[in-house]
Amino acid sequence: MTSVVIVDDHGGFRASARELLELEGFEVIGEAVRAEDAVEVCSALRPEVVLLDVHLPDGSGLEVAEKLRAALPGTAVVLVSSRGATDFGPRLTGCGAAGFIPKDALSGDAVRGVLAV
Repeated sequence: MTSVVIVDDHGGFRASARELLELEGFEVIGEAVRAEDAVEVCSALRPEVVLLDVHLPDGSGLEVAEKLRAALPGTAVVLVSSRGATDFGPRLTGCGAAGFIPKDALSGDAVRGVLAV
């Protein structure tokens, strides 16, 4: 199973994403709510994938993605947002994330598709 940490400030989304990913063969090993905690949690748990919200209450998910890529080069960061990729432009690819999935399109296949690139 592919291990995942979910970083998002919305409890409902974290619960839904956890259930969906676990049903589709992923192992959710942890969660974080804030940018401040994301790198610490991920460094401790060492997931294969981090599902990371672009907008966090205390910082940018894009900046967190850069920190995660530096701290955990073997971990794939998959950005998510309720907004579309075009709203972020080149910042999505410039932060070192493996890819982007709109929250309403999240699925195990979507995550696997990002990881396959």
